[in-house]
Amino acid sequence: GGAGAAAGAGAGARVRVGGAGGFEASACCLGTMTFGQQNSEAEAHQILSAAFERGVDFIDTAEMYPVPAKRETAGSTDRYVGSWLKSQPRDQVKLATKVAGASEGLSYLRRDGRACRLDAQSIQESVEDSLTRLGTDHIDLLQLHWPDRYVPLFGQARYEPDQERDAVPFEEQLQALHKLVQEGKVLHIGVSNETSYGVSEFVKLADASGLPRIRSIQNVYSLVCRVRYETDLAEMCRQHDVSLLAYSPLGGGILTGKYIGKESVEGARLSLFDGYMSRYKGSACSQAVEEYARVAQRHGLSLTELSLAWCQSQWCVASSIIGATSLAQLEENLDAFDVSLSPECVADVEAIHKAQPDPAML
Repeated sequence: GGAGAAAGAGAGARVRVGGAGGFEASACCLGTMTFGQQNSEAEAHQILSAAFERGVDFIDTAEMYPVPAKRETAGSTDRYVGSWLKSQPRDQVKLATKVAGASEGLSYLRRDGRACRLDAQSIQESVEDSLTRLGTDHIDLLQLHWPDRYVPLFGQARYEPDQERDAVPFEEQLQALHKLVQEGKVLHIGVSNETSYGVSEFVKLADASGLPRIRSIQNVYSLVCRVRYETDLAEMCRQHDVSLLAYSPLGGGILTGKYIGKESVEGARLSLFDGYMSRYKGSACSQAVEEYARVAQRHGLSLTELSLAWCQSQWCVASSIIGATSLAQLEENLDAFDVSLSPECVADVEAIHKAQPDPAML
């Protein structure tokens, strides 16, 4: 599912998300989680407009954005995207958002202050509140941000049965999504931070009960974090026409090379949000990044170009999600989608990967 656009076809190249029943969008998807924290409304509008002018019509937000999640800023990202949308042709924008998964700490997202869960009431309420903030009557792609059940998340490396907890049944989640699709509030559905088991359950249920199929999975995927997806999720998703929307293709910024030889970079994510990006801070990761940087240099590329061009050229990737806090960053990221990697360059990448398979997960 979701074979990528031809390598080097450009940020606005058309890709198919979710097979025959899915939708078309740009090969580059603009992530917005810095809007309202690192970016003002005016800056957000500048970045959105510049990306849209380059053919990027796929925009990804979430009810909990900006990151790091805080009561004071929650929903700001949506409001900034919404105020920009007012002056755009809505039918030419593919708008993706996410319902927060199970979380005690995000209870301020719910109207009555209860813990976030993926029960029917919460999913319905979340979407209605998102539509209000975004100032639109429909969401093109609604994703479950992370599972309701226990799964190892955000850098946790292994599944621990003693962590299992009661969870909202898959069927209740899918029925709630079905209702929103029937109401026309949501056009397509997807998952995020999901596992092979989760994908198989959603697909099996949809097919057995005539409920909507998930079209996409938004999971972390980059040069420094790829094994988890490639080993069995890739097969599962291909067999079921579930397209990968790769997030953090630049490894939270480390695959731009800006941290090489430095403890921190002022104003950058790894420096601002200590802990949140911890999976990218180990010595194994730094060492791999330096090796990938040497490969990039050897082939006349920047590390950003190598990282994004590699990600988008993978057969399993439909669209790569980039984030940018400045126009200069945005342009550099978008330009990388014009790059085609030579077979020699790809071989060099694979040699490093073989020696250090997933340094961001160590």
